[in-house]
Amino acid sequence: MKSALILVCLCIALGVAAPPGKEEAHIVEQTADVQANGYKLSLETSDGTKRSEDATLKNPGTDDEALSVKGLYSYVGNDGVTYTVNFIADENGFQPQGAHLPHV
Repeated sequence: MKSALILVCLCIALGVAAPPGKEEAHIVEQTADVQANGYKLSLETSDGTKRSEDATLKNPGTDDEALSVKGLYSYVGNDGVTYTVNFIADENGFQPQGAHLPHV
């Protein structure tokens, strides 16, 4: 009973905490192509968010088998500016690049 009450209170709190005047984003376009050796996907939502990925399986069937993903995502910030991040994610980790990100 206590768990149900806590869950209800949490749901109410989250609903009240939602930013006023902001509509929920909905999917405008979505594609996905999943193959045995990788995948391609893209997504665009009504709030201007976009994402695309192209993944390839490297060294299939070996101990060094790894998924290499190249992609990008963009979103409109609270300041009205569109931010874009290009990335590679592979055996060397997640490697983002963007004009708004610090360069190392």
